[in-house]
Amino acid sequence: MSVLQQLLEYQKVDAELRKIEQSVAGSDERKKFMQAKKFMESAREKLEAQDKRAAELKRLRDDLAARAEEIGRQIAEYSDLDEMVDEEGGDISFYKKNAQALLDRLRAVKGELNKLTADVNAAVEEYDRFKKQTIAMQKQGEEYSKKFKELKNAHAAEADEIAKKLAALSKDIPKDLMERYQQKRKEKIFPIIAPLNGDRCICGMDFPLAQQGKLAGGNVVECEHCRRFVYKN
Repeated sequence: MSVLQQLLEYQKVDAELRKIEQSVAGSDERKKFMQAKKFMESAREKLEAQDKRAAELKRLRDDLAARAEEIGRQIAEYSDLDEMVDEEGGDISFYKKNAQALLDRLRAVKGELNKLTADVNAAVEEYDRFKKQTIAMQKQGEEYSKKFKELKNAHAAEADEIAKKLAALSKDIPKDLMERYQQKRKEKIFPIIAPLNGDRCICGMDFPLAQQGKLAGGNVVECEHCRRFVYKN
């Protein structure tokens, strides 16, 4: 059996293994498991971001509360305005203007506090939603991790049997050629070996005449475009 025939036989058996791999990879069990896994991997980072946001909101709230308290204390000093005018003298309109300015500042701070309170409530709601989602995804991950393992185990015997056939076939194929085949397999190129279709590779690209000349005698040549092994019937 020529090297070309050995490669084609190897690919034929390998296609059976690939079919099993695709079936498992495309299963609902794996999709649900990977969805939960991906979510949980990013959950910690998002929770840390929410913690930082909560700390920042608390700092802003404390700062605004302190400012409101200070302004309130200053306004309280104007509660006995008539007595202040009698004791210190001066124009009452000056004190009224100052008191009004303080009231305006207090209203502005209270407006900021109201807006900040809305932001805090929104952050709390978001945290609660994310917490519930995290719990649900954790349960989904545990459930489908088990189902995914069961699915793989169900195909394990068949896959092992095919792997043994492939190991036996690979012994008659040059090592360097086999290594290149396996590399293409990892890159999800399939079929890896394909016949020349007229003057074109299976990928649709023209195959240079110089390259076509190398196909004589059952040789295989790598396509410059898709990197498949090409042979001539």
